[in-house]
Amino acid sequence: MTKEDCYLVGKLTKTHGLKGEMAIWLDVDYPEEYEDLESILVEMKGELIPYFVEEIQIRANKSIIKFEDIDTIEAAQKLINCDLYLPNDNLEELDDDQFYYHEIIGFSIVDETQGKLGTITAVYTAEAQDLIAMNYQNKEVLIPVSDEIVKTIDREKKELYTDLPAGLIEVYLDEDGTPDDADEEE
Repeated sequence: MTKEDCYLVGKLTKTHGLKGEMAIWLDVDYPEEYEDLESILVEMKGELIPYFVEEIQIRANKSIIKFEDIDTIEAAQKLINCDLYLPNDNLEELDDDQFYYHEIIGFSIVDETQGKLGTITAVYTAEAQDLIAMNYQNKEVLIPVSDEIVKTIDREKKELYTDLPAGLIEVYLDEDGTPDDADEEE
């Protein structure tokens, strides 16, 4: 199984105790949905290695995971900072106008007013506001994720349709319409 067939669930952050337990950071909307996890893929040196979950405790501030056959702090230390993945077919089917953040990386942004703008490079999640990062004229432009701005998606065309607020793109450009950092390149 390749990373393209999977989605990022989280990361092993540090050891917990002396018997192979590890703290896990879950980068998901509803961590409690992972309480019955039986196995997970751990990325090590670019490869996805399956591990069976012996026990998982989902907590608000720090979740703890214990894998089968990882019984010492030394064995657990080798997995620290490794990313965790699950196969895409574990994800629920979404409505046509919904999407998972990981699936839109590489999609084009097409605005109702301005047309095709740029390519999505990342999605940043924060408590206050999630943001879609778009490469526009070699400059990162951040687009707030809201129903008023992000309208629909076309998976076949790999396009995300938006209605950007007036002036949003211009905030990232100089007065002459070039990216803010264009002067530095000369």
